[in-house]
Amino acid sequence: MSSPSPHFRFRSPDRSLLTAPALRTVRVTGAAALLLLVLVAAHWSPLMSLDRTVADALHRHAVGDPGLVHVNRVLTDWVWDPWTMRALIAVAVIALWWRGARRLALWTAGTSLLATLLQQGLKAAVDRERPQWTDPVDSANFAAFPSGHAMTAVVSCGLLLWLLRLYGAGPALWYAALAVAVVSAIGVAATRVYLGVHWLTDVVGGALLGVAVVALSAAGYARYAAPREGSHPW
Repeated sequence: MSSPSPHFRFRSPDRSLLTAPALRTVRVTGAAALLLLVLVAAHWSPLMSLDRTVADALHRHAVGDPGLVHVNRVLTDWVWDPWTMRALIAVAVIALWWRGARRLALWTAGTSLLATLLQQGLKAAVDRERPQWTDPVDSANFAAFPSGHAMTAVVSCGLLLWLLRLYGAGPALWYAALAVAVVSAIGVAATRVYLGVHWLTDVVGGALLGVAVVALSAAGYARYAAPREGSHPW
C-alpha cells in the first residue's frame, strides 16, 4: 500500500516574505532601479564614463578573438537567451498547475509576462544611442535599457529560487540553485558587455529591475494569494 502524497501549505513559509527585512529589500531595490531608470531617461548615467571605457576595451578585444566571440554568442543566444529562461518558467508553471497549485502557477506566469512587458516598454521609452563601432561585433545600433537578457535571467532564476524556498528545498539543492543563478546573472552581464551589445548601466539596470519585480511579486503573493491557496499534494 502506497503512502499518501505529502501536502504542502503555502501560508507558513510564504508569509515570511512580509517581514520588515524582506519588505525593506523590496523598497531599496525598487528605489535603486527607479533612480537608475530616471537617470538614464535623462541621458545621464552614473556609469557613463566607465561604460564607454569598458565597452570600448572589451569590444576591441572581442574583434581580435573570434573564438571567444563564438563562445559568447552560443552562451548568450542559447544558454542564457530570454526564450530559454522563459521556457524554464513555462516548465515550472506547467508542473505547478498539474500538481494543483493553480493560483501559484498563474501568479508565476503573470510575473514573467509582466517583467517582459515592463522591459519592452522601457526599452521603447528610453532611447540612448551607443557609440558606433567602425568594426561592429554585433549589428545592434542602440544600447537598450534595460538589458532584456539580464532582466529576464534575473526574473527567471529569481522566480525558480522563490519556488524552491516555498517548497522547503534542502540546503544542498538551495545552494546549488543559488550558485547556478549567480553564475547565470554574471554570465549574462559579461557576454552582453563583451559583445558590445550593452553597456554596464544596461545590465545593472536590468538586474535591479529583475530583483525588484521578483521581490514585489513574492510579497504580493504572500499578502493576496497565499492565504487562499490552501494545500495540495506534491
